[in-house]
Amino acid sequence: MIASLRGPVIALDAGQAVIECGGVGLAVTLSPAARDGLREGTEAHLMTHLVVREDSLTLYGFANRAERDTFVTAQSAPGVGPRLALALVATLGPEGLSRAVASEDLATLTRVPGIGRKGAQKLVLALSGKLAPAGSADGAEAGAPAPADSAAAAQVSAALESLGWPSQLAAQAVAKVSADRAAPADVPGLLRAALRELGGTK
Repeated sequence: MIASLRGPVIALDAGQAVIECGGVGLAVTLSPAARDGLREGTEAHLMTHLVVREDSLTLYGFANRAERDTFVTAQSAPGVGPRLALALVATLGPEGLSRAVASEDLATLTRVPGIGRKGAQKLVLALSGKLAPAGSADGAEAGAPAPADSAAAAQVSAALESLGWPSQLAAQAVAKVSADRAAPADVPGLLRAALRELGGTK
């Protein structure tokens, strides 16, 4: 199992990076928080998880262990595969998901694309007691949010499209949340706000 990666970023787009390790370029599908911390030509250090399927090997990269562990644990719930687990991490973050499950907050869980009320109920049943308590996750964001800039907005629009949202809807959602002075400036925070604005409707 590939648990972590460290090496130069040789290619980068909205949802994926190629990181060179020992002369081999590894393609890594990224969480928004992991993507936000990378730049081409700089060294990356990611926590990773390899998803093995009959016809594919997909490596997922995360900004910290809390994100990775949440991604792995989420897949223990019925009907949750890697894509939906990544959407849970991207939308709510480890602490947000832990709080929503612990408090049985179905309204928050249904903000995640692909999660309806019945799916949210199944998540609560399946994940109760399995997630790290809110406040214990490493790499938590801190500080007051700053206005979102155009570069972050562009990254979020591209990330939404990679998650399956039509480009026009993605752009409209990003524009609306970016106009709010309280909107987060970082890519992960802005993405979560945009996903809440979209409300799970494609």
